[in-house]
Amino acid sequence: MVRGGRVLVDVRPLRVEAFRRLWAAGTVTALGAQLTAVVVPLQIYDITGSSAWVGLAGLVGFGPMAVAALWGGVLADVRDRRRVLLVTTVGIGVTSLLLWAQAWAGMRSAGLLLVLVGVQQALFGANTAVSRAVPPRLVRPELLPAANALQSTVVLSAGIGGPLLAGVLLPVVGAETLYLTDAVAVCAMVWAVWRLPSLPPAGIGGQRPGVRQIADGVRLVIHRQILLVVYLCDFAALSLGLPSALFPQLARETFHPSDIGVLYAAVSAGGVLAGLLSGAFTRVGRHGVAVAVSAGLWGLAVAGFGLADSLIFAVGWLLLAGGALLALGVFRKTVLQTAVPDGMRGRLQGIDTVVAVGGPRLGDLLHGTVGAAVGTTWTITGGGVLTVAAALALLLLFPGFRGHRAPDTVVAGR
Repeated sequence: MVRGGRVLVDVRPLRVEAFRRLWAAGTVTALGAQLTAVVVPLQIYDITGSSAWVGLAGLVGFGPMAVAALWGGVLADVRDRRRVLLVTTVGIGVTSLLLWAQAWAGMRSAGLLLVLVGVQQALFGANTAVSRAVPPRLVRPELLPAANALQSTVVLSAGIGGPLLAGVLLPVVGAETLYLTDAVAVCAMVWAVWRLPSLPPAGIGGQRPGVRQIADGVRLVIHRQILLVVYLCDFAALSLGLPSALFPQLARETFHPSDIGVLYAAVSAGGVLAGLLSGAFTRVGRHGVAVAVSAGLWGLAVAGFGLADSLIFAVGWLLLAGGALLALGVFRKTVLQTAVPDGMRGRLQGIDTVVAVGGPRLGDLLHGTVGAAVGTTWTITGGGVLTVAAALALLLLFPGFRGHRAPDTVVAGR
């Protein structure tokens, strides 16, 4: 630790009461959401006895989530963000209650589960787009990287603790109790959002949301270099360098089948460790370079992981990769929050939600297909090298990207 505690987690945003309430509530709701994320596929498999149905649940959830994220982004720009966030948060809680009801009633209907998953994922997509547009209205611009790091650390921590907790509780209390626990946990976020001040729209408030507003957001991304390149860099990292689809094959061929849980957890654990040390990078001012360096470090760690022949070295590389991925997310979100007027932030966050989810889905397809043809080592290491190359190319080809710095002030509606 250096003088002044500049390496440990930067907690300055927690001094802002409204943000502190949201963050604290998020620690509860994120854990509850992970319980549902574990139970739904298990229940679907228990009903159908088929992994294909489990995979279908992921596909069913993606379409509504993507559409709702774009629409939710528009609502965040033309309606009071507090109200939209409150409605979508309550909706998520209601769907968790419906999941509890079907489990409690013993309905055993895979079709009904898929419908509820689609509805909940749609609400989650809209909620995510709106919630990411809220912090710039609560904390000062220079605190946004730290705020994003705090929120990302909570999500990653829940990604580790939630499945472990679900594995312990499921045989004891059953699926219906875990669904109900998630619904109760959502109440914490409802309370935190209720306590927010009014967050009225800036710029285009009162307009009727529609496709035109979504198109305006897309045009802004296309014509503003820093936004487009940040999206490209992040998409390249997630599609070329995320090898999680090959973890089952690696566990069987290189390590041991029982090691698969360690591989999945290592990336999240690396992100949590980076979050606890986020004071070392949240004060960086050159955000464009930070995005490229984070993506390059992610690719380098993935390439090293592909060459690892022991679990210890593999976990070490994945820990580094997880830390780089957290930093990439922090700076990507910060650029998207600060490089546009407040009246466009919701739409940018909606697009970002689609990219952040679509990149890994494409990555699973690419890694699964190529890995089956040429093996895991060439696929994973090659993807990592391509990610490094993409980050370097974007950094060299786009001077506006490498020269982008954190603004001193962000004026709402500018």
